[in-house]
Amino acid sequence: MSEVNESDRFECVVINVIDSLVWKGVVVQEMGSGGRVYFGKVVSEGFNYGPGDILYIGVKPLPYELEEMKMEVSLYDADDRKLDWTFL
Repeated sequence: MSEVNESDRFECVVINVIDSLVWKGVVVQEMGSGGRVYFGKVVSEGFNYGPGDILYIGVKPLPYELEEMKMEVSLYDADDRKLDWTFL
């Protein structure tokens, strides 16, 4: 298995978008593995993506484990703008 670098991006498809007043909850599925990730605080302003659209995720190992969490996963658009992040 090759090492994942912080600059690596993995293509994913938007599965669902949940609207609220300030945030959007976004579920994406990574194309290769089929794994899904939920991002709960994507800023609504300027977010014009819906189911079927392509976004990107980046993975960064944590320097130490937080309980069972081992990595930080970030959501990016095609212009490499960070939209949200979560721990897995």
